[in-house]
Amino acid sequence: MVRVVGIDHLVIRVGDYERSKRFYGRLFTFLGFEVLGDYGDTIGWTNGKTRFWIGEADAEGKKRPYRIGDIGFHHYAFELRSRKDVDDLQAFLRGEHVTIVDPAAEYYDDYYAVFFLDPDGLKLEGMKYGEAAAAAGAEI
Repeated sequence: MVRVVGIDHLVIRVGDYERSKRFYGRLFTFLGFEVLGDYGDTIGWTNGKTRFWIGEADAEGKKRPYRIGDIGFHHYAFELRSRKDVDDLQAFLRGEHVTIVDPAAEYYDDYYAVFFLDPDGLKLEGMKYGEAAAAAGAEI
């Protein structure tokens, strides 16, 4: 049987390549990523485990802005090491004047996250699951 062993990469299309390149460049530097490849119209970052690429949308794709609720991408979550990292990410986002749609909080039992938007309104998340259970010695 074929088995998936991980997600290799995500590629998104953006409305303004240079604006998004700056946004993701600052975000990924903060999150410990490095540029994997820059081809002028496509750029990717990696932390050695996760790869994230952006490329500019074509003319047809730019006719209507992204709207949460459309078919397709809903949000992408970056698993962080700790709740403190979630709080640090939120502070970074505020300093960058990024739109935070749901501030750092516990959204589910032992699931702590902050939700924010990229320049095109794509929803992103920084999250930590299971920290309280791990501290208590429970399995998650």
